[in-house]
Amino acid sequence: MIKRLFDLFIALAATCLLAPFIVLVALGVRLTSAGPIVYWSDRVGKNNAIFRMPKFRTMRTDTPAVATHLLGNPDQYLTPIGSFLRKSSLDELPQLWSILKGDMSLVGPRPALYNQHDLIALRTEKNVHSIVPGLTGWAQINGRDELPIPDKVVLDTYYLEHQGFWLDMRILVLTFFKVIKRDGVTH
Repeated sequence: MIKRLFDLFIALAATCLLAPFIVLVALGVRLTSAGPIVYWSDRVGKNNAIFRMPKFRTMRTDTPAVATHLLGNPDQYLTPIGSFLRKSSLDELPQLWSILKGDMSLVGPRPALYNQHDLIALRTEKNVHSIVPGLTGWAQINGRDELPIPDKVVLDTYYLEHQGFWLDMRILVLTFFKVIKRDGVTH
């Protein structure tokens, strides 16, 4: 309950503070590529329930609906500002909505795409599916896009077994520095 209240407080405060940036990014997406400003993807939440997660659209509208690392050449699908939005993590700002709704938390395992069956199966086997996914997580600060799925699940399992307020604070602070340095982003 305390984690949920903390999530609500931070998400509301962040939405208010970042509103000008959210509007600027939305305008940037609209002015540089055809299609919707926000991309809604089906993601796996707590107990493997599917929810719709928003992100600012960084890929063209004809991009296949698979994890980016499965695309032969993901750069060919990026919008003119897509790479910048991904590397700066500005594409994640709409997920504040998912936190306010309760589909996500600030900290937890990143929600898998609905069709990442290998990741979903491993997380279910390790009981990681029993916690709310997060905007950031232990795996994100320990490799992000560079990690193979089994390694992500090991890190997700560590979070499951050690989660608490201080670990969440550590992850949030380290996430801030990772984003500033653009560390661990491959596309």
